[in-house]
Amino acid sequence: MLARKSIIPEEFVLPGITTGIVRKPRFRDRPRKARFIAKSGSCNLAHKNIREQGRFLQDVFTTLVDLKWRFTLVIFTMAFLCSWLLFAMLWWLVAFGHGDLVPDNGMNMEQCVTKVKSFTSAFLFSIEVQVTIGFGGRMITEQCPTAITVLIVQNIAGLIINAIMLGCIFMKTAQSHRRAETLIFSRHAVIAVRNNRLCFMFRVGDLRKSMIIGAAVRLQVVRKTTTPEGEVIPIHQIDIQTESPIKSNSIFLLAPLIICHVIDKNSPLYDLSASDLQSSDLEIIVILEGVVETTGITTQARTSYVTEEIQWGHRFVPIVTEEEGVYSVDYSKFGNTAKVVTPRCSARELDEKPSILIQTLQKSELSHQNSLRKRNSMRRNNSMRRNNSIRRNNSSLMVPKVQFLTPEGNQNVSDT
Repeated sequence: MLARKSIIPEEFVLPGITTGIVRKPRFRDRPRKARFIAKSGSCNLAHKNIREQGRFLQDVFTTLVDLKWRFTLVIFTMAFLCSWLLFAMLWWLVAFGHGDLVPDNGMNMEQCVTKVKSFTSAFLFSIEVQVTIGFGGRMITEQCPTAITVLIVQNIAGLIINAIMLGCIFMKTAQSHRRAETLIFSRHAVIAVRNNRLCFMFRVGDLRKSMIIGAAVRLQVVRKTTTPEGEVIPIHQIDIQTESPIKSNSIFLLAPLIICHVIDKNSPLYDLSASDLQSSDLEIIVILEGVVETTGITTQARTSYVTEEIQWGHRFVPIVTEEEGVYSVDYSKFGNTAKVVTPRCSARELDEKPSILIQTLQKSELSHQNSLRKRNSMRRNNSMRRNNSIRRNNSSLMVPKVQFLTPEGNQNVSDT
């Protein structure tokens, strides 16, 4: 049987219409670069094909601390339950071997553990021994040396389990990266001229009042490089120096600071211009280390900036003001930047041709003066228009004079 043709032509059917529409590509022309360090500070690295898994068991405590909370709580609960069940079985065997479980033998001889007549009672006694509760109904006697030995072993094992499990819980709650949650970095980094030099800058701040003692900032540039021998290094790390009056990178993080890196001959950004920066494949990693003042634990906060997050020709706006004798910090403007006149060339070109910077500054000064002139002229025009409007309103409010004629022919003038 032949299929019945549709009344609607095929070119007007929905599939035919959708196939004729040219769809725009959903993905951008430039693929998104995989960053080495996420903005939150976590390492974007996946470990695969690890054959020696037993190395993790050699350091059990660190493995337990690194686990997620749900796995840690499961292990915590199972450790105590398994130990209670194991020693409950031992107590039941002691009672069974001594004959305490026989109903007629309870009046003839003294029991090893009083009132232990089943596995349930042995389990309860195991919990009482290990947790040192002792309700008073079940207790050990001096009749069985084996029971005394089991009691000593269970106490030692319980102390070890308590120390490991409670230490693991404490370390998970007091981990150093928890303090790093209140150390914030600006969303974007900027490149602008400071002291007649091109500088890479970003802002860092601490939300807590308790300070970070001995805070130090390190910068690293990560890029894919190829050696003259043809070796490809996918993650090549280069340390760069921050601007500091002393050789170390220690900072006094009392208020939000702008960390500056001068792009000089030793900088890996020395040959990058504004156009080269957008097409380059590099990532700048920021590492802030210090000691927490309240706990004395060393903490580390990390972030990174890729080329899309570096703004050329911008500067951070000031956020620290003095109000009634107290310095105030406005964190709502923490990442705000303002455009400034900056040469688009590289730092090498600026060193070779200092006139570029002078010409750029002169142009910016001229543009600033022109903008001031335009602003003043606009203010003058607005003031003149305002004065004219006020005069017109005053003239419209003036009282007109009206003349009245009397029958005698005299004119009488009056104001209305």
